[in-house]
Amino acid sequence: MDIGVISVRYARALLKSATDQKLEEKVYQEMMTIAKSYLEVPQLRQTIDNPMLSKDKKQMLLLTAVGEKPSELTKSFIQLVLKEDRENVMQFMANSYITLFRKQKNVIRGKLTTAARVSAQTEQKMRQMVESKTNGTVEFETEVNPDIIGGFILEYDTYRMDASVKTQLNNILNTLKK
Repeated sequence: MDIGVISVRYARALLKSATDQKLEEKVYQEMMTIAKSYLEVPQLRQTIDNPMLSKDKKQMLLLTAVGEKPSELTKSFIQLVLKEDRENVMQFMANSYITLFRKQKNVIRGKLTTAARVSAQTEQKMRQMVESKTNGTVEFETEVNPDIIGGFILEYDTYRMDASVKTQLNNILNTLKK
């Protein structure tokens, strides 16, 4: 069976259970944490995939990867995944849950890149602008990149607004070369 199909089915079931218990936000944070754990600790995947490791140790590792005080629903979900021998797809299940949650709650990811740190007020204004254009909630990430010299780059959904000085200088240079 296809890994994508399996992970989406499990994630959909988890989201339905979480919604029924009004825990979807908590489980969302836990799935974000476990997905991040898989990215930051590549050995986690290798260890979970190891057939010589007992289910109890795998459960302990996954619960640790979820973070402090996991919800009972997440604990039960991990037990089910281990019982059904699907632990090798756990990372994909977490990512599928994140995607399904964002789609259900109309959460858009946004990123603001600036040459220097911006105030919380400026960041909030940018967030509100994106929320008004998308009619959704925005998870905003800010990044400082001095290479853009000045201005900003705003990205969300499939939209990218590049108002950086570096890009404007490159455009002028390209115009002069022609």
